[in-house]
Order: sequence, then structure tokens, then C-alpha cells
Amino acid sequence: MYKLKLILTAVFTLFVFNLQANAATIGYADFQKVLSEYSFAKSAYKDIDNKLLELQQYAIDKDKQYKAIESPIQKKTFEDQIQKEFKTKEEKIYTLKEQKEKIIRDNVLAASKAVAAAKKLDVILDYAAVYAGGVDVTNDIIQYLNTQKK
Repeated sequence: MYKLKLILTAVFTLFVFNLQANAATIGYADFQKVLSEYSFAKSAYKDIDNKLLELQQYAIDKDKQYKAIESPIQKKTFEDQIQKEFKTKEEKIYTLKEQKEKIIRDNVLAASKAVAAAKKLDVILDYAAVYAGGVDVTNDIIQYLNTQKK
């Protein structure tokens, strides 16, 4: 009976030490800050905003042309044509936006994985999910993103 207690105590002690040795190391990052300081993301969002402004200017110009048309039949034809053109331009912008956002997400994910590996972190969470503890790797991710070759 004594040997059994001794063996159980030894196994329990090894189990506890093993748990402590394999404890997860947690990192966290402010991903809003990452996006706001990631140079490629800033330029991509600026390009998208410029495209949206161009689309808005296109609509204003076409509205002026529409008002100058006298005939109701010509107005209807013009309106149908412009609606098709506007929808096509709008779809191109949203497709571009989705493509750029996917690239940004993929790059942030790759940077997070690289920083996690370099810092020997098991997981990186958004800073809002961490109330205490952990390692802030926000600036490391930003630096990684901005120094990578495009």
C-alpha cells in the first residue's frame, strides 16, 4: 500500500510539472492598430476610396447630362444605359476591395504566425479578448508587415 501511494504521488508530481512545462504562452495584438499602421493596407484602402470618389463624380457628371436631355424617351434610354454602366463600375470596385482585403488578411495572418514562431507563442489573440497577462506583439506584427518585400 505504501509503494502504491508513493507511485501515485510520483506520477501526480510529474503530471503537475509536465503541465507547468507545457503551459500555453499567449500573445495578443491590437489588430485595428495593425491595420491602421500597415502601409500596404493604408494604400489599398486609399486606392479604394479614390475609386469610390471617381464613381461618385461619374454619377454627378451623368446626372448633369441627364438633366440636359429634353425627350422622355432619350431620358429613359440614357438612364438605363447609365444604370448598367454604374452597376458594372460599382461591382469592379467591390471586387477590387474584396481582393485587397483578402491579401491584407492573408498577410496579417502570415505575419502573426511568423511573430508567434519567433517569440515562441502558442497563440495570438485580439487584445480585447485578453484581460490580464500575455505578451503584446502588436508592434512586432506591424514591423514584420512593413519590412516584408512586396
